[in-house]
Amino acid sequence: MRKSLARAVGALAVVAALTSAACGRPDATDSAGGSGGERTGTVGIAMPTKSSERWVADGDNIAAQFQKLGFETDLQYGDDVVQNQVSQIENMITKGVKALVIAPIDSSSLTDILQRAADADIPVVSYDRLIRGTENVDYYATFDNFKVGVLQATYIVDKLGVATGKGPFNIELFAGSPDDNNATFFFDGAMSVLQPHIDSGKLVVKSGQTSFDQVATLRWDGGLAQSRMDNLLSRAYTSGRVDAVLSPYDGMSLGIISALKSAGYGTPANPLPIVTGQDAELASVKSIIAGEQTETVFKDTRELANAAVQMVDSLLTGGTPEVNDTTTYDNGIKVVPAFLLDPVNVDKTNYEKVLVDSGYYTSAQLA
Repeated sequence: MRKSLARAVGALAVVAALTSAACGRPDATDSAGGSGGERTGTVGIAMPTKSSERWVADGDNIAAQFQKLGFETDLQYGDDVVQNQVSQIENMITKGVKALVIAPIDSSSLTDILQRAADADIPVVSYDRLIRGTENVDYYATFDNFKVGVLQATYIVDKLGVATGKGPFNIELFAGSPDDNNATFFFDGAMSVLQPHIDSGKLVVKSGQTSFDQVATLRWDGGLAQSRMDNLLSRAYTSGRVDAVLSPYDGMSLGIISALKSAGYGTPANPLPIVTGQDAELASVKSIIAGEQTETVFKDTRELANAAVQMVDSLLTGGTPEVNDTTTYDNGIKVVPAFLLDPVNVDKTNYEKVLVDSGYYTSAQLA
């Protein structure tokens, strides 16, 4: 039953993609739903960790929106331990949840447990991180992940003035976790902007570490990023300075900045380099306001939660989930229909407009 529904919905995905631009962002809480089912039962929500404030916000937003529609929710965090998440999902299936929303810890570790979900006719929406290696994922809600990297790299190039002929400048590169499909999209997006300037010699990677495998950071760990930055500084920067650091995530950015400050950066005579980030986490926004971290890419988790909720709501009430991408996200087994949201650059010049005026943070939180 579930697979036939998924095939039928998949056939309508292209139509939904064409209509979504006219309809704008999908809004689950305002939708009347379809006529094929009632808003009853429990939706399982599997998030990767509580160690990042953005995942706590994601989980809370998703649960609140499902509850507003009338569903019950089972929200679990895997604490960055793959087996924890697998066990949590298994328990949700055993309890008979109506659907699953999953942000995987390891994108390729859920094949067996999602076969159990398919056997039980439980639809699956992959949340922010693409679930790989299985046909048993129906939809994907995320941001334009390639664009995230483009935004970060373009910010660096613009701030340094590379496009206007300035340089050369020294830059070091960091990437996210190799078991997270998004990490390669972020890195590839950034390198699409940076590589031509590296090739021309306007940007110099003194460490020589430019491939994804060389710069990846397991589990997006800030401590690992700090340790690697320490090593880069001691080995490659006995002379010269770092002018920019491509960091894909705020938690890593703060670790990188700690290493830089320990090495003597952050003074009037030796200012911190440009350091990018992602997720607009509170600590990093405060760091931006204080003049340390330079930029972050804001991804409004309220909007992302809404996109995932409308997908599940449509699947359970006989509607058609809205998508706007049916070609990009190949998980190795199938191309997963996706709804992509736009990320936004944030720095000291616009954080109030983007984050405070939208209600994401209050002025008091940032004080």
